[in-house]
Amino acid sequence: MQFKRVVVTGIGALTPIGNTKDEYWSNLENGVSGADFITRFDPEKFKTRFACEVKNFKVEDHLDRREHRRMDPYTHYAMVVADEAMRDAGMADEADRPDPDRSGVIWGSGIGGLHTLLHETRSFIDGDGTPRISPFFIPMMISDIASGYISMKYNLRGPNFTAVSACASSNNAIMDAFTYLRMGKADVMITGGSEACVNELAMGGFNSMKALSGRNDDPKTASRPFDKDRDGFVLGEGAAALVLETLEHAKARGAKIYCEIGGGGLSADAHHITAPHPEGLGASNAMRYALADAELAETDIDYVNVHGTSTPLGDLAETKAIQTVFGEHAYDLNISSTKSMTGHLLGAAGAVEALACILAITKGIVPPTINHFTDDEVFDPRLNFTFNEAQKREVNAALSNTFGFGGHNVSLIMKKFSE
Repeated sequence: MQFKRVVVTGIGALTPIGNTKDEYWSNLENGVSGADFITRFDPEKFKTRFACEVKNFKVEDHLDRREHRRMDPYTHYAMVVADEAMRDAGMADEADRPDPDRSGVIWGSGIGGLHTLLHETRSFIDGDGTPRISPFFIPMMISDIASGYISMKYNLRGPNFTAVSACASSNNAIMDAFTYLRMGKADVMITGGSEACVNELAMGGFNSMKALSGRNDDPKTASRPFDKDRDGFVLGEGAAALVLETLEHAKARGAKIYCEIGGGGLSADAHHITAPHPEGLGASNAMRYALADAELAETDIDYVNVHGTSTPLGDLAETKAIQTVFGEHAYDLNISSTKSMTGHLLGAAGAVEALACILAITKGIVPPTINHFTDDEVFDPRLNFTFNEAQKREVNAALSNTFGFGGHNVSLIMKKFSE
């Protein structure tokens, strides 16, 4: 079977460091931290009192009241970034939209409507026991509803579902969308991911498992990937969307092209429900499979946007995997964790970081890993973690890693487009 080439023609972002793709990139390039004290609820009794929240966002600026009241915030975010990506791709207006039966949506969310679940549970418990449950409770909460709403807005009747694989969810979604396109089962796909879980349940749960940083004295520097004093991740929220098309479809309509999706690799650690394999076995396999799928050599990769959550075990395991896969070429790579700025967006992390790779390719700039203060002797000092400042570099191919609880691993490769 002759696979079709797949390109990126539109992108959208809503993140803790920018509410559009351009704001996101500007702050990413300039090393801006999105972490601050929580405003969504009173965090006084929580071990961690900060997060990377989306800021200055008013849903009523984007969706009408009747519409947004029937959606969880994770769906709000999905709708906003899908709209930006479709406008960016030149497909927002009805007259410019693709064939509905050849176009679809594959989305990613690790948790879905957690705000809705918390709200409805509270309402029931605080009441008199009468089950006064919103008729919209179930469709607001379920993780697949964002893809359904996006498809209805743009009348996309092709493949439609949501990938749920914890923090690997949106990279899984992108990989699935890429696969449907390359196999000729669709011409256009909207893909990406969204997450909105800065609330008491998520913060309490992650605190209980000792996953979050407790650096309440200095939230903005709390996410410290590869630093000796890293002590856990910073919870983030937001979304990102990509419009993917077959190359022939994009060329036929004269679309601008950001880059090409080269390939991807999937694997499982088969090791532990939350901890990574200590030698990065699953991560190594995912990267190897991605290289083979893209038909690229290790030396073809210029930049690796790592999962890099700022946890003691995770950062080390991923670094071991990179050195295992890339060998001596590992020292020629730029490596960075943009979670040092955005925090960890859970199921939306992969899509947000795929955008970082796409823009690194188009701009010729590698975003930094900020908040580095103290070298950790467990890491090879010859590795270039792009600490604290962005670096100019021609990026012909970038690899993005996302790993999720349950041992799910996804590596995606994006490369500079050429005829």
